[in-house]
Amino acid sequence: MTTTVAVLGAGAWGTAVACHLSARAAHPSHVTLWTRDAAQAAALTAVRENARYLPGVALPEPLVVTADLAAAARAPLLVAAVPVDALPDLARRLAAQGALAPLVWLAKGFVASPAFPAGVGLAHQLIAPDWPAPVGIASGPTFAEEVARGLPAALTVASTDEELATAVAALLRGDTLRAYETDDIAGVEVGGAVKNVLAIAAGASDGLGFGHNARAALVTRGLAETGRLSLAMGGRRETLMGLAGLGDLVLTCTGDLSRNRRVGLALAQGRPLPAILAELGHVAEGVRAARAARALAAHHGIEMPICEAVDRVLHEGLSPRDAVLELLRREPKSGSEM
Repeated sequence: MTTTVAVLGAGAWGTAVACHLSARAAHPSHVTLWTRDAAQAAALTAVRENARYLPGVALPEPLVVTADLAAAARAPLLVAAVPVDALPDLARRLAAQGALAPLVWLAKGFVASPAFPAGVGLAHQLIAPDWPAPVGIASGPTFAEEVARGLPAALTVASTDEELATAVAALLRGDTLRAYETDDIAGVEVGGAVKNVLAIAAGASDGLGFGHNARAALVTRGLAETGRLSLAMGGRRETLMGLAGLGDLVLTCTGDLSRNRRVGLALAQGRPLPAILAELGHVAEGVRAARAARALAAHHGIEMPICEAVDRVLHEGLSPRDAVLELLRREPKSGSEM
C-alpha cells in the first residue's frame, strides 16, 4: 500500500522524516517536502541534498520538493515540521488553501495565544477546535541526523483521534524507526516542550563542571516538574515515563547533537544569549519554552524551580552558577519526589 504525505517544512527534522518515508523498503510513500522558499526548493531538487540543515544526506529520488503550498495542502495527510511558533500560522495558511486532511506536527514547545488564560498553551488546544480533521503529534528521542542516516530510533504518536494515531504510527514504523501510539496528546506535548528547557539546565551544569551526579539530579527532578505540569494540563504522569518524556529528556540532556544543551554549555561560558542563538543557526525551542513553562506553572499553582531558574538565566541576568546553587539550597518538601 502506498500513502501520499506532504511534509511541511524543510529544516533538519522535516527533511529527515521526508527522507525516511520516501526511502523505506516496505510500504513506500509518495512524499512531497514543502519549503516556503522557492529558491531552496529549486536547490534541493537540483542538488538532492539539504546542505544547510542536513548536510551529507542524499534526498531519495522519489522525494518531490516544492514551494507550492496549495499543491501540498491537497495531500491526504499533512505533517508539519515547522518550529512551534510558526505552527498556528501554518495551520491558518493551510486552511485558507482548503486543506481538509488530518494534520500531525513534529514541533515541540508551547504556543502563545490570548485565547489561553496564561497566554500560552499546547498546540492541540489551539488548533484542534478549528481544524476540519483530527490532529496529532509525533514526538520522542529522535535527532534528525541519526534518523536520516537510518540509525535506530523510536518515537510516540499521539492524536485527538485513536485511528489517526494508529495510522501515523504504522506509517512511520519501518526499517530502523519504531513508532508507538497513545491517546495522551497533552502529556506528549508537555514532555516535548519542557525537556528542551531542562536540556539548557543540563548543558549549563555540565559546562560549569558540576559532574554527572548533578546532571542526573537535574534530569530526575526535571522529570518530576514535567509530570506536575502534565497533570495540571490534562496529561497523564505515566506518559512521561515513556519515549516522549523520559526518553526524549535523557537524549536532549546528554546528546551532543542537542541544540538546547549547546545553549546551556555556551551560557556556562558566559556568552550572551543573542550571540549563542546567532551562531547556532537553528531554533532552540527551550529558550521560549522556559518563559512559557514559568507562566503555566504560575497559572496552575505548581512549582517548577528548574524551569524558573532557566528562565531567569535566559531573560533576567541570573548567572548559571548562581542558578544551580539556588536550586541546591532549596529545602525539599515532603512527598516531593514526584
